[in-house]
Amino acid sequence: MARAFLIVLDSVGIGSAPDAARYGDEGSDTVGHIAEACAARQADRGGMRQGALQLPNLVRLGLGEACRLATGRVPPGLELAARPEGVFACAAEVSAGKDTPSGHWEIAGTPVPEDWHYFPDTMPAFPPVLIAEFCRRAELPGILGDCHASGTEIIGRLGEEHIRSGKPVCYTSADSVFQIAAHEQHFGLERLYDICAVARELLDPLRVGRVIARPFLGTAEHGFTRTANRRDYTMPPPAGTVLSLAEKAGREVVSIGKIADIFAHVSTGRAIKAPDNSRGMDRVLETAASLPEGSLAFANLNDFDTLYGHRRDVVGYATALEAFDARIPDLMAGLRRNDLVIVTADHGCDPTWRGTDHTREFIPVLAFSPRIPARDAGVRSTFGDIGATVARHLGLAMPSTATALWN
Repeated sequence: MARAFLIVLDSVGIGSAPDAARYGDEGSDTVGHIAEACAARQADRGGMRQGALQLPNLVRLGLGEACRLATGRVPPGLELAARPEGVFACAAEVSAGKDTPSGHWEIAGTPVPEDWHYFPDTMPAFPPVLIAEFCRRAELPGILGDCHASGTEIIGRLGEEHIRSGKPVCYTSADSVFQIAAHEQHFGLERLYDICAVARELLDPLRVGRVIARPFLGTAEHGFTRTANRRDYTMPPPAGTVLSLAEKAGREVVSIGKIADIFAHVSTGRAIKAPDNSRGMDRVLETAASLPEGSLAFANLNDFDTLYGHRRDVVGYATALEAFDARIPDLMAGLRRNDLVIVTADHGCDPTWRGTDHTREFIPVLAFSPRIPARDAGVRSTFGDIGATVARHLGLAMPSTATALWN
C-alpha cells in the first residue's frame, strides 16, 4: 500500500501568475529574483553564502525546468545538463486570494469558492462597531494599531505602550487577516489565545480568513521579539479536502507545522508543531520512519515566508532554500518503494518586490517516488491537481474539477 508526503515551502513562488497584474504583482518571481540576486553578489553576511544559488537536489528533481514552464527561462544556478529525475510542473491558482489558507486548501483539492473580506488600508482599518464589540466581549480597555502594518515594525513601535496600557496591538495587511500581538508575560499567552478566539467568532460572518495570535517578548530598551507560540485561527475549509477523504477512508493523517491551524483542525489527524524549518524537516523524517501504509503526512515549512519573504531578506531566503535542499537526500533515503513525495508552495513572497505582502505567482510542483518515472507534467491550471495526485496515489476519490499529474 502507498504512503504520501506533501511538503509546502511557504511562499516559494516561481514567477508571475497569469492574473498577477490584477494583484499588482506582474513581474514578481520569488525564486528567480533570489537566484539573480545571488548570482550578482560575491558574498553576503561576512561570507555566510557566496555566489550562485546552490540547490542541486531540487534542480535534479526539476525546479529549474518548473521555473522555465512558469517564466520561459531557468534562473541562474538552476540549470541542469541532464533530464530531471522527478515529475515537475508549475501550477496557477484558481482561488481569488494569494494567502496561505487559499493556497493550502486548493492544494488539498478544494479551491476557495468566494473571495475573502479584506480590511481597507485606512486609519482606522477595522469597523468601529466590530472593535467595540471585540473589546466588550474580550474585556479589553481598547486596542492599539488598527491599521495595515508590518508585524515587527508595529510591535517595535507600540510594544511599550501595549505593556503600559494593557491594550493588544491589532493590525492587518493585504491578506484577509486580523492579527493580534501581545506580550507573553505582561499580557499572558493564554489570554492572548482567548481573545483571538473571541475575534474569530466575531469575524466569521465577515469571511475574514484568519485571526493570528502574535505573541512577543522583550523590552523597549532591548527590543521586542516575536516568539514561536504563534497560533492561527482559520475559517473551516470547504468540504472534500484530501485530508477529509483520507480520514473517512480510515487512513492516518499527520499534520506538521501550521497545517492543523490552516485547516482549522478539520480532518488534520495527529498535529505536530515545529517552530522552524529545520525542526519541521526533523518531524517529516521522523514521520517517514513510522507512518503506516496508506497514510498521508502534510507539512508546512513557514520560515521562507515569515522570516525572509515578508522581511524582504534575500540572503536569508537563499540560505533557507539551500538548507532545505540539503535535507532532501535524507528524506529520499527514508522512502519505501510505493511512497510519493510532492514538494510545492502556496503563493509567492518575492523578497525583492515592493511592499511586504505575498505575491501572486505560479508555484513549483516537484513529485518523486522510487517507482514513478520522471516526466514533464506541464503548466497546471489549478493547485488542485496536487491534491488529485495525492488522492489517486492513495486510492481515494477526488472531485472532477482537478486532474492528477499522471494517469
